[in-house]
Amino acid sequence: MRELSLHILDIVQNSVRADASMIIIDIEADFVKDYLTIRITDNGKGMDKETLKKVTDAFTTTRKTRKVGMGIPLFKMAAESSGGEFDISSKEGMGTVVKAGFKISSIDRVPLGEMEETMTTLISGSPEKDFIMNYRIVTEDEEREFNFDTREIKEEIEDIPIDDYEIVSTIRSYIKENIKATNGGLVL
Repeated sequence: MRELSLHILDIVQNSVRADASMIIIDIEADFVKDYLTIRITDNGKGMDKETLKKVTDAFTTTRKTRKVGMGIPLFKMAAESSGGEFDISSKEGMGTVVKAGFKISSIDRVPLGEMEETMTTLISGSPEKDFIMNYRIVTEDEEREFNFDTREIKEEIEDIPIDDYEIVSTIRSYIKENIKATNGGLVL
């Protein structure tokens, strides 16, 4: 995949299929440490120990429609090829945490991509789910953060569905503008 945002989309879709009602996406770019961390946490059904051991193998999948599962193995490979790390933990009935780290300056790190597109795709496809995105930038001079929570949006719009075209369009613009402001000219 050419963008980390597409990896995030793929991993979060696993969370949706695992019946998670709440999915948290934490993105932190620490330019002091030259490290980008992406953590996806869900409260889905989780995995047993045997499945967890095999989940980074491309030839293991719980889906019935195909015999391979490339999402997690490709995300792991993207992290490790950039000089980063990958970890996944899960407990049955409790949920799953997928964490990937990337060396920001690595020539092998793919760009973060368009998180506004990823988030609005998730919201449109699963409006009944709650999504939180915490986006943080750390530089030598300051720390900037943008937090987005669909529960707050749903509260504000009351009787309008969150997947209404105009609402999704507004959310897309809102996320894009706030990520740009949080980046403060830095490129991820």
